[in-house]
Amino acid sequence: MAKKEAVAEVVATTKPILHDFEIIKEPVITEKSSLLSESSNQYTFVVDKKAGRTENRKAIERIYGVHVVGISTINAKEKLLSRGSRYKGKIGAFKKAIVTLREGEVINLFAE
Repeated sequence: MAKKEAVAEVVATTKPILHDFEIIKEPVITEKSSLLSESSNQYTFVVDKKAGRTENRKAIERIYGVHVVGISTINAKEKLLSRGSRYKGKIGAFKKAIVTLREGEVINLFAE
């Protein structure tokens, strides 16, 4: 009986709740993401690896006050770098979300 009770306790635990600013870490500002935002009203963000699409959608809607039409997520793998033969390093793995907004809505990433 003790074994069944222990299994029930493990199943009953839930994953921790992430807040909006823990889910959305930072916007990705590159040439490609700028072209996407101008042409097709899509914005790119680095998001938490554990957060799902619906959590990402809700966090962006609450932070920026916009309506999200679609969202795509991408898991970027770790990359090894070398600067000449002397310096070696790596870029860690991360998760990106490409968010499509409703027509006419924008996110101002460069606040003046």
